[in-house]
Amino acid sequence: MSQQTARRGGAAWALVITSVAGFMAALDNLVVTTALPSIREDLGGGLHDLEWTVSAYTLTFAVLLMFGAALGDRFGRRRLFIAGLTVFTGASAAAAMAPGIDSLIAARAVQGAGAAVMMPLTLTLLTAAVPVAKRGMAYGIWGAVNGLAVASGPLVGGTLTEHISWQWIFWLNVPLGLALLPLARLRLAESHGTGAPLDIPGTLLASGGLFGIVYGLVRGPADGWTSSLVLTGLFAGGALLVGFILYSTRAKNPMLPMRLFRSRAFSGINAASLLMFLGMFGSIFLLSQYMQGVLGYSPTEAGLRMLPWTGMPMLVAPIAGILADRIGGRPVVAAGLFLQALGLGYMAVVATADASYVSQLPALIVSGVGMALFFAPASHLVMSSVRPAEQGIASGANNALREVGGALGIAVMGSIFAAQGGYETGQTFVDGMRPALVTGSAVVALAGIAALLIPTRRHTERQAQLAEPAPVLETAAH
Repeated sequence: MSQQTARRGGAAWALVITSVAGFMAALDNLVVTTALPSIREDLGGGLHDLEWTVSAYTLTFAVLLMFGAALGDRFGRRRLFIAGLTVFTGASAAAAMAPGIDSLIAARAVQGAGAAVMMPLTLTLLTAAVPVAKRGMAYGIWGAVNGLAVASGPLVGGTLTEHISWQWIFWLNVPLGLALLPLARLRLAESHGTGAPLDIPGTLLASGGLFGIVYGLVRGPADGWTSSLVLTGLFAGGALLVGFILYSTRAKNPMLPMRLFRSRAFSGINAASLLMFLGMFGSIFLLSQYMQGVLGYSPTEAGLRMLPWTGMPMLVAPIAGILADRIGGRPVVAAGLFLQALGLGYMAVVATADASYVSQLPALIVSGVGMALFFAPASHLVMSSVRPAEQGIASGANNALREVGGALGIAVMGSIFAAQGGYETGQTFVDGMRPALVTGSAVVALAGIAALLIPTRRHTERQAQLAEPAPVLETAAH
């Protein structure tokens, strides 16, 4: 990196810009869920339409993540980050001003496309700006902010809807985006990947495969798992992803080199990430409804009571990042996953239709600490497991797997909930939520086991030294 680039792209500014951008993209995954009744009252539409206000964002976000990362590597990471942020901000304003349900769904789809370009590049831009010795703490803060967004999405949406209007869940992004755009232009350093041409066949296969899989997962609970469209999406998506893997093993310049998965570090952290999001997304989806629908808290009251879980990453994640710098990320990530599993299991035990807050508090605290310990060093493990020129696509692949895990978690745990309980009474809700939380706890525990398969830091560093580095093309900010 040139001296001019280093001066223009300070680490502190990069951390602020990428953390806020990541927060915006992660928040919009679940922020709409608690606002759906108000949206229906204002804009009309049936249950199918309301579900698409959530699904449209999830689909375009998950499908285009790797493509967005590849575009950044090819045409400039800062340039594409600014483009994605511009699209995301404009689409947020369009969603807030939507005159009808169809235009809201369309704006949500465009919003997801902008987030897909912006989100994976936050990590590569942050990595380029932060010295190696301080990356653990920087990733910790970045991860804490993103974890807070994921966990608090339904509660932020409910609180804004309750006290202002549902439109403000989208208006919130506009001033943040407008503030970040000039900062990104002035303060972020530009960098590129290997300079290889775009892999068009690989992009089409990966995007089509992810679309089919994610479509089937998000529509399965609503349309039925035997629906022809759901089955077609799942089977066709699976076939396309298999084709993508086979193609990528033979292509000269594949979008996602399959050799990356020969690394135990890369494979282990990606498996852990997918399983973590599977267990956590489904649990948050149900627990936010439990707090309000069963225990009778308002969205604001529920948000305050969830703070030991949702707010804990802000306190613990920077400390976890420092620990990861000193002892390596593997033990910190594994400990976090096992604590998260313990917290979800404990919540399943104490949850009743009239449970006191005091009885739930230990589970919330343990889950919050666990989530913080995971988010802090997980990103560091992803980025350190590949060469610098491949960090963009590694970030995109990891984010895509997280999105698939989140969609799978809501689908699987929603199906378990529907099979064992329902919304008829508080007790029937608890009857369905308990086995779903147990499932989520078991899945996150499996993620912990996957994390233990990651090599030690010394082994990873030795492998990195043996690998021949690929060239990185850097240009000064201008």
